[in-house]
Amino acid sequence: MSKRIAYVLLQCTWGMFQSFLGGLIFLITISSPHECYRGCIVTRWRLNQGLSTGLFIFIPRADTAEIRQMRVHEYGHTIQSLILGPLYLPVIGIPSAIWCMLPFFVHLREKKAIAYTSFFIEGSASKWGEKVTKEEALWN
Repeated sequence: MSKRIAYVLLQCTWGMFQSFLGGLIFLITISSPHECYRGCIVTRWRLNQGLSTGLFIFIPRADTAEIRQMRVHEYGHTIQSLILGPLYLPVIGIPSAIWCMLPFFVHLREKKAIAYTSFFIEGSASKWGEKVTKEEALWN
């Protein structure tokens, strides 16, 4: 069995909750451009942030070096999904969303120039993304 087939099967079974959520978001953004990347489905959506939910990655539409690095970072989250399975959403997804969107943390990062990946969950995603893809991940 190829690594990509195993990746997809694991995301659809062990990572079924986050992949189901990603599938719903995929359907909502069905008119956006999509591509395959290392076994997952990447959607280039209108938002200016990344999101990873199991088998699905959502990144901004621009094709810049920073967005390609964001894709590697988000792919790292898919590896976290493979490791944690049903624990991914409470252990990674919810804390990551809070770190990303809660105004307190947004303001704190801006005020003190704290890198987004300084939060261990985000730093771990970049490390996993780089380790698996051998590409550079987003570290800001």
